[in-house]
Amino acid sequence: METQNSKGSGQFASKWGFILACVGSAVGMANVWGFPYKLGSYGGGAFLVAYLIFIVIFSYVGLSAEYAIGRRSKTGTVGSYENAWRSGGKEGIGKFVGWIPLAGSMCIAIGYAVIIAYVLKGWTQSITGSLMTVDTAVWFESFSMNDYSVIPYHLIVVVGTLLTLTLGADSIEKTNKVMMPLFFILFIILAIRVAFLPGAIEGYKFMFTPRWESLMDPMVWIWAMGQAFFSLSVTGSGMIVYGAYLPDSEDIVDGAKNTAIFDTIAAMTAALVIIPACFAYNVDVGAGPGLLFVTLPKILQNMPLGRLFAIILFTAVVFGGVTSLQNMFEVVGESLLYKFPKLKRNIMLVILAVICFGIGINMEPIFKWGPWMDIISIYIIPIGATLGAVSWFWIMKKEDLLDEINKGAKKQQGDLWYNVGKFVYVPFAMILCFVALFMKVAF
Repeated sequence: METQNSKGSGQFASKWGFILACVGSAVGMANVWGFPYKLGSYGGGAFLVAYLIFIVIFSYVGLSAEYAIGRRSKTGTVGSYENAWRSGGKEGIGKFVGWIPLAGSMCIAIGYAVIIAYVLKGWTQSITGSLMTVDTAVWFESFSMNDYSVIPYHLIVVVGTLLTLTLGADSIEKTNKVMMPLFFILFIILAIRVAFLPGAIEGYKFMFTPRWESLMDPMVWIWAMGQAFFSLSVTGSGMIVYGAYLPDSEDIVDGAKNTAIFDTIAAMTAALVIIPACFAYNVDVGAGPGLLFVTLPKILQNMPLGRLFAIILFTAVVFGGVTSLQNMFEVVGESLLYKFPKLKRNIMLVILAVICFGIGINMEPIFKWGPWMDIISIYIIPIGATLGAVSWFWIMKKEDLLDEINKGAKKQQGDLWYNVGKFVYVPFAMILCFVALFMKVAF
């Protein structure tokens, strides 16, 4: 299994290494503060039903198609789009299409690194104990409203994440085999602790009581669809590169199913920490970034062994963030290596560090990276996701896609799989894109 792909980035050595890397890419801030808020605000258990329906559809066709196209072309975003469009006899356009989702990955990485720098600052101050005595709102404002306020943390996040990519698939797999299990263990510990808080039961009721009338509201379905789409990282870019590192013996649809299961468990575990804790202390579940940096630390200050649980919380979120950032960097880096074959991997990593840190350092306050992330989420990412869906199911030759899907498969996929992709998944991606662009919704 340790054969090299065409770019010399290696392959994943085990099925679980691949799945954990993909779950690491998928698990991030969307799970930690996005999912609990949407679950609570858009119908509780009813939202959960809608979300799970979309998770099943998107992992079955969208995620598996991205893995397949990556494995078929043995390279990342740009090369995979070229390959797909060449298969459909439209090679000329295909050379340009992949750059749009790739730009989305790079732009998100720049803003994401800033958020993880905030988390690392929270982790450091949990370790020293100083977080336990501050007014959390004042503390958060002290760095989130000022320029150049988290430079050392920012640099550590960018350089540290890029160091985990030095050996390609091998180092991605090894780091995720450590960070992802720890992410789950740490969040489960927090969820157990939160369960003992007085009033936590109201949070569970809020989460799991289905308000079925909510399902009559089309926007509840749209929010559930958007959350499922981006929680699984089916953005027409991210998962392609991990597919490129898959051996032909792997069952792609099975791998996509496992990624979806663990991503959903991660989202639910985060919700089981955040929603009951917010109810126990009577605070707003929908506070966005403030939830992680103001609300939860305030709750932890009032909790026995709060400092220990603060360390656990921020450690878990750092792991979730770094594994997502890894994927964003690898996507861009792999495409650079594809376009410039003489470029050495280490030089490419230095270039990425300079771009990400050089631009990101000027947007450390929340009023700069917030709008930046909104613009990328509203425009570039939905367009990239739709371009991907159209490329795989409307441009690429059906036989080529099915051949790749069925390599190593225990159960052969045929017309059903393909038609769900073409006539269900692609229209859903388009709907999401139109909602994002015309209603200015950042999913």
